Parts: sequence; C-alpha cells; structure tokens
Amino acid sequence: MTAPDTARHGHVLCVRLDSLGDVLLTGGAVRAVAGSASRVTMLVAPGQTAAAALLPGVDDVVSFDAPWVPFDPRPVERRPTRRLVGTLRRRRIDAAIVFTSYHQSALPIALLLRLAGVSWIGAISDDYPGSLLDLRHRVPDDLPEAERGLSLVEAAGFHADPAGATLALRRPLPAAPGWLPDNPYLVVHPGAAVPARRPSPDRSRAVVEALSRAGWPVVVTGSAKERQLTATVAGADGIDAGGRLTLAELATVLDRATVVVAPNTGPAHLAAAVGTPVVSWHAPVVPFDQWKPYGVPVVRLGDQQAACRLTRSRICPVPGHPCLDTIHVDEVVAAVSSLRANSLEDSSPHPAAGTPGRLTTGGRS
Repeated sequence: MTAPDTARHGHVLCVRLDSLGDVLLTGGAVRAVAGSASRVTMLVAPGQTAAAALLPGVDDVVSFDAPWVPFDPRPVERRPTRRLVGTLRRRRIDAAIVFTSYHQSALPIALLLRLAGVSWIGAISDDYPGSLLDLRHRVPDDLPEAERGLSLVEAAGFHADPAGATLALRRPLPAAPGWLPDNPYLVVHPGAAVPARRPSPDRSRAVVEALSRAGWPVVVTGSAKERQLTATVAGADGIDAGGRLTLAELATVLDRATVVVAPNTGPAHLAAAVGTPVVSWHAPVVPFDQWKPYGVPVVRLGDQQAACRLTRSRICPVPGHPCLDTIHVDEVVAAVSSLRANSLEDSSPHPAAGTPGRLTTGGRS
C-alpha cells in the first residue's frame, strides 16, 4: 500500500538499527524519501549517529539500542523502550520506513512505532504483520542490500534520484589530515566487527609489506579499539592511523585514496560512498552480491567455495581461516594494479572487465 500524500510529504522516520555499513547502504533509499518529505529523521543504533548524519537528506538522528538486533544484545528493559516511544511521539512522525536485512524482522520496532503514534509504517516482511504494517513489501532474498532498501521506498511511493541506489555522503568532507601522503596512496583497513570476516593480523601485515615494496604509501586505518591491530599491521612500512580519525575524517582519507583494501566491513561501504575502488577480502559466510561495496569497481579475493560458505558464522569454523588467509600477497598487489589501470583508462564508474568473476562494478554482477 503506497503511503498517502500526507505521509510522503510529511515528517518521515527512516529506521536502520544495525551497523555502519547497513546505515550507509540505505543512502539511496533515504535520498528518495528526502525528495518529497518535509523532514527526515533517522533512527539508528548507538554509535551510528555520525554515519546517519553523513547521509544526504537526513535532518535529524535518534538512537536506540534495540535488543533484538545486536550480536550481544542487552536485556529488554522498560525504561529505554518507553523513552524511545516518548521521543518519537514528541517528534510527530507521519510515516516510517523500516529497513532490515533479509534475516531480520521489522515487527518489533513497528510495534513501538505504533505505540509512538506513527499512523503509516512500511517494511519488508515475510512474517504476517497484523496491524503493525501498512505496507508489507517482499523482495527476492538475493537482492543487493542497497537495491533492497530502494525497492521498499519506491513501493511506498517515493521516487529515486538520478543516482538511484548508489551510495553517497554529504559534502564537503573535512580537510585532509596533514600527515596524509601528498602522492597517490592506498588504504588497508584490516579490521571487521565479525572475526570470521577479517584476515589474520599477520596476513594483513604481509599485504602492507608487499604493497610498500610495490612502491605504494599505505595508510592503515582502524578504530580506537583497533589500535593494537593497526600498529601490528602497519609495522615499519605503513602509516598507522588507528584511532586517529573521526568517521567523517576517515571518509576524507578514503576519498583521497587510489584504492581501499578491506574485508566485508563498514569502511568498505564508506569507500564506496565516496567513490573509491575496493579490493574486497570477502569471506563467503555471507553472499558477495548482496554485501559487496555497491556502485564502485571491486575486485573480490578469497575462496568463495570454502566450507564456511553462507553459514553466517561469526567465528571461522575452519582451522587456519583458509577463505582469507590463503590469499597470496601478490593477488592483492595485482588487484590494486588492475583497479588502478582501469581507473586510468576509463574515468567512468564502470571500468573494463577483468578476470571473469573477479572484477565487478557495483550493483549486480
């Protein structure tokens, strides 16, 4: 059921309650909503307010720690739930769009939105929603995440902007830090919240050493909690930026990089949002076509037929982490060279095809 005009042109709440990458992947859908809404508020998990604020079209951000979403959820408590309901009621929300991944349910937050007085709610849901949803949208399970979100808002009656589902950030970004190399450089981001999706520190350090031998300055990025990891990976060859950057400053560093090397994690999607090509260390625990950096040239590395394939494992179930730690450093150097060569030959976001099944260009592959 398409949202009525009073909802589509009123105050719309966009809900995405999980990680950095998930928030960024809603960017095209949020822009579509902002094209007609008088105001857009985004509801995100704690720690993701900076990401939501970077999305074009977002006017306001509210956070809520939903106990049905995180890997290590807190107990359900009455006080924060009542606080959220009161906060949203005071904002006089006309409509809400609930973004979820295929394995998540939109119904718990839809119930709270009803209690907050939201009269129109749309979401993707295979579960029977009763009176919790006005739009129960369905899509194929293998739809890329950015397209999944855009499909939902278009079903609600919003219209995509010319960039469609492509990721983007609010500009201008902050000035570049003074310690960034003046000449072209690479970024290696070795961390990921889920251990199964990141290579070992030793493998990441070997990659930095190899890229440095190939003549590239390498910036190693990570959060404040990852300082030990980034120091190990940077070693004597890389520039250790662990814990030195806000999210917006990280976007600047990624924006200026020639290529970003990263596992399936939020900064890989941040690189896509600023238009930088990505060498993706992709553990096959989740489908690549759904979760690859969207809308930019990508080279996928890693054994996609490993025993962990499509298990959604958080901890690698196979000794030696073979899907990622068997990637040879020469493969990474070659992937960087491929992306660099294609960007020099063709400045459009769709470079010439490389090795079949390896070089992709965003969207579907």
